[in-house]
Amino acid sequence: MSTTVTRTPTPAGQARVRTRGATPPGPVRPNPLPGLLRRALTGGATLLWAAIVVVPVYWLVVTSLRGRADFTADSPLALPGHPTLGNYRTVLASDFTAYLLNSVIVTAATVALTVTVALMAAFAIVRGAGSRLSRLSFRLYLLGLAIPLQAVIIPVYLLIIRMRLYDSLLAIVLPSAAFALPITVMILVSFLRDVPRSLFEAMVVDGAGDWRMLFSLAAPLARPALMTVAVYDGLQVWNGFLFPLILTQSGDKAVLPLALTLYRGQFGIDVPATMAAVVLSTLPMLALFILARRQLVAGLTAGFSK
Repeated sequence: MSTTVTRTPTPAGQARVRTRGATPPGPVRPNPLPGLLRRALTGGATLLWAAIVVVPVYWLVVTSLRGRADFTADSPLALPGHPTLGNYRTVLASDFTAYLLNSVIVTAATVALTVTVALMAAFAIVRGAGSRLSRLSFRLYLLGLAIPLQAVIIPVYLLIIRMRLYDSLLAIVLPSAAFALPITVMILVSFLRDVPRSLFEAMVVDGAGDWRMLFSLAAPLARPALMTVAVYDGLQVWNGFLFPLILTQSGDKAVLPLALTLYRGQFGIDVPATMAAVVLSTLPMLALFILARRQLVAGLTAGFSK
């Protein structure tokens, strides 16, 4: 079989050799090793993260089902040989329900106060966009993100004393709401900025005032963001320890994070009973997160979509 070689002029004026009858070279296949290595590293990191998260939770639940004798005799990660709910009965027979009620009151009041004030502040900032007062207000809220809680605990303590609120649940609610406002306002401002201004202008043409636009337009449209900040703030307040420790001293005003230290002293070295109290204290927030997970994800993605 003969092979014919021709020269074809190229746009650059150079000759290009074309071989007839010869098989063109095939495409170069990429080396699959980097892709496999990347997937292996990703899978290994995922398994490591799962182990770091799951193993402590597993140990917590398993320990709460052990008796005091089984806790010292068996391996920490082994299944209990004689599982028992006696630790949970011991916890529920104490003042756990009172501590739970205090935590629910403090968390609900703080979240309601924070979300209400933050929604009004975010609406005012978005509606007054461009004005000097609006920019200054937003910067002041953002400045609150840079102030650590531990740095101002003494001024907060003195302020609560002057207001005669020491050793009350309100002493926990007010500072908790104040420190939750900056992040809440920032999220709501980012969300409300995506609302078309034509909707607000249409309501102004219909004769609606600011309060009507706030509750009839801004609040319904911002429902995913409101759910997001409500769950986030609720988790922060529910797990808060410093404010209850510094601003309260009576046992009947203790919330669950502070009460867990009291359980440790009450039960001595009864670690299974303490773990049972920890498991019970996590159930309300876990249920809230499961029920609101869709709204939480929607709020996290919708507010920063642009």
